[in-house]
Amino acid sequence: MRSKPVVLRAIARQGGDEAVDFYLADAGEAVALRFISAIQAAPLAIGRHPCAGSPRHVQELDLPGLRSGTVRRFPYVVFYVERDRDVDVWRVLHGLPSANA
Repeated sequence: MRSKPVVLRAIARQGGDEAVDFYLADAGEAVALRFISAIQAAPLAIGRHPCAGSPRHVQELDLPGLRSGTVRRFPYVVFYVERDRDVDVWRVLHGLPSANA
């Protein structure tokens, strides 16, 4: 399977930027830089394997095709929809999906 390009909506970029600001202020530059690396890697992984994300939120939010993936080593979730030609990243939000939902 060929990798698909990933399109980040403005609100998804904003969520990532806010997280970087938080880590800079609260944890320092080294942690913020690690987060930047992780948040940049997440869309690349999603583009390579869009079906690997969890579809759990589809029923909860009634959004067909919605999937989510986590940002490695950080408590952030990337919400996206795979389309024919690309992957549309809707949001980057703090918090891991609940295992009990």
